[in-house]
Amino acid sequence: MSSELGQSITEHADGAVGPHLPPLSEVLDQCRGRLYRRLSELISLEQLCRQAGDWVSTRTEALIDVDDYRLPVVSICIGEPTKARCCLLLTGGIHGVERIGTQVLLAWLESVIERCRWDSHWRQQFQEDVAIVALPIVNPGGMLKDWRSNPRHVDLNRHAPINAEDKVPFLVGGQRLWRKLPWHRGHFEQEVEAEFLALQNVIDRYSSPQRPMLAVDLHSGFGFRDHLWIPYAYRREPIEDIGSYMALKLLWERNFPHHNYAFGPQSMHYLSHGDMWDYFHRRGTQQGHTLLPLTLEMGSWLWVKKHPRQLFSFAGLFNPTVPHRHARVLRSHLVLLDFLLAAIRNPDSWIVSGERDRHMQQIAQTLWYRNLP
Repeated sequence: MSSELGQSITEHADGAVGPHLPPLSEVLDQCRGRLYRRLSELISLEQLCRQAGDWVSTRTEALIDVDDYRLPVVSICIGEPTKARCCLLLTGGIHGVERIGTQVLLAWLESVIERCRWDSHWRQQFQEDVAIVALPIVNPGGMLKDWRSNPRHVDLNRHAPINAEDKVPFLVGGQRLWRKLPWHRGHFEQEVEAEFLALQNVIDRYSSPQRPMLAVDLHSGFGFRDHLWIPYAYRREPIEDIGSYMALKLLWERNFPHHNYAFGPQSMHYLSHGDMWDYFHRRGTQQGHTLLPLTLEMGSWLWVKKHPRQLFSFAGLFNPTVPHRHARVLRSHLVLLDFLLAAIRNPDSWIVSGERDRHMQQIAQTLWYRNLP
């Protein structure tokens, strides 16, 4: 195997942003045997890295103390994100109960790595063109406990210091009434949650004005369809990059006209306080970076409808429990993720400016925002 794509299951040499922490295997040596039943996704992540060998490099971004465990937040890189022309950032497990997002991401990474072994053209893209950076389990403590929040009862996707401009749903939109209630925002101004900071460090490490980054965050639990959500969640007005998002949507639909995703702004469905991707996008814009986030929200209500017994399990509200349906979900998003990798590898095809940007904004205004006051 070529060593150009990174090291084995070891730390990155670049430590400019983020703490220096023990590698994944060393951390798991303390608790691996106890995690097989409670947090098998973390064991699967380690196994994927071991089997990948030189195709991936890993870094421990944070250590989370929960019960008598110390759990790592781990980033995986395929390619060299500090040298690549563009970067695809993938995250899962921000809400610990939504395990299917992590499982879909791991399934796709397995596919990417296996293809690197035999497809020279596929492998070549990771030499200079594009890099993949993945944090499959952003919230390992929440996943261990089967909580939406992290172990400190903070909903990481309500944590950012952004307040919605319009009315948000009670509780669901984010609250600071009591930590034991769901959707608690925490207090970012006083203490940033470690998992949030770990993700911020990864974005800061690999972002630059010359390197466009497309971020895809995998969730489950909303509606009967799979959604591709465009920020913002804090306002109904369109995001500044709406022209590029519109161009990406049209590119996707020209290539896959029979897809089953609802592709549009999250604000069409509901607003919320503290959305992390609103924050990271705004922060990147201020720094002159091109960071374009998307949220893949898998519609778990359909799984519940087809198997109503899942209503009696909290985890069943967010994850498919029937084996054949679970397998179907794992394979159903592979085409989308392959497409998004190709899209960020060819940013000139959809990141628009000038007259083309204005044209795409007009289309978006007609499709999504024509009824705004």
